Amino acid sequence: MDFSLPRETQALLARFSDFLQREVYPLELAFLNQPFFSIEPELAKVRAHVKEAGLWAPQIPKAWGGMGLSLCDFALVSEVLGQSPLGHYLFGCQAPDAGNMEVLIRHGSDEQKERFLRPLARGEMRSCFAMTEPDTPGSNPTRLAARAVRDGDDYVIDAHKWFTSSADGAAFAVVMAVTDPKAPPHGRASMFIVPTDHPGYRRIRNIPLFGHAGEGYPSHSEVRFTACRVPATNRLGPEGAGFAIAQERLGPGRIHHCMRWIGICERSFQLMCQRATERKIGNTDDTETLANKQIIQAWIAEARAEIEAARLLVMRTAWRIDQAEHHGRDGFYDAQIDVSLIKFHVAGVMLRVVDRAVQVHGALGLTSDTVLSHFYSHERGARIYDGPDEVHKVAAARRLMKPRASH
Repeated sequence: MDFSLPRETQALLARFSDFLQREVYPLELAFLNQPFFSIEPELAKVRAHVKEAGLWAPQIPKAWGGMGLSLCDFALVSEVLGQSPLGHYLFGCQAPDAGNMEVLIRHGSDEQKERFLRPLARGEMRSCFAMTEPDTPGSNPTRLAARAVRDGDDYVIDAHKWFTSSADGAAFAVVMAVTDPKAPPHGRASMFIVPTDHPGYRRIRNIPLFGHAGEGYPSHSEVRFTACRVPATNRLGPEGAGFAIAQERLGPGRIHHCMRWIGICERSFQLMCQRATERKIGNTDDTETLANKQIIQAWIAEARAEIEAARLLVMRTAWRIDQAEHHGRDGFYDAQIDVSLIKFHVAGVMLRVVDRAVQVHGALGLTSDTVLSHFYSHERGARIYDGPDEVHKVAAARRLMKPRASH
């Protein structure tokens, strides 16, 4: 068993890391303390530099302007980019756009690919994904209240959605709505592309998270589709395939999220160690720092062990998926248990590491003078979105127990 990375992968990761150090980290204070739209022109310049460096959209095929990395290689890149809240956005692999690109590549018609995928993949527009609803359980997409009724060559959509991430400034939404309420639960819904300038679509507000609504890409919106008429050609895939497409979309998304969380862990760990060695605490001895305290030393050791174990678990899952697909099987079906395990385990590790990094920083950790407060407030949702911890634990346990139940 060889855990070393190929030289070309190491070189690639070094290129991404060097770019972050030079051009991304210097922008973070502005991102943390200024409105998004005010710094968007500067972010656009950096995105252009990313493209010039040949590092744009590492997760999508070269045919669509990406780097065409395997899931394992992109997982490693995602860890590097996750060390900055701007990383994935500046490199064209941010959620929800990355997931929408994957859906369009797999299920979009030629017309949909030209109109929506190509400019999305080039970073010329943003998109959003509207599935979660305020009045139905978000962890169960078979119970959607949204409806899309066929009317001749059109569908008429009525839906109330929220936590539609990045809707503020998005050019189009991918919305999931029930097309056949009488069908079996997993065959009731379909997906549709709705341009956000379309009659019947309205973004109501950006939802405040811990008191901050934000704007632009790093925001979550409440939206309504009211008698929103779209042509049937805007449907993604066959009617009734919405649930299957959503699950297909969420599979790679969970790998991406987990490795981004590992990146957040690494950045938080580095800041925690730096603060511990620099923060003097002695009354008379100027050499005594937080790093001399055994409780801090224990936190650092525990964090290192948890991060390393979490990374190995995610990379093993990505490897299993790649191997299965290489042999013509559905990798995410084969790795259902693994995907559930990493989803709740890595989220928990990340939040513990961030919390301890904040604690080591003291009051400074609560401010926007460091990136930690952003991680602390924006990433608490990791234990909720894409299925809450409890759902993944139950799903994994049931699958683990199934072979025993048959005896």
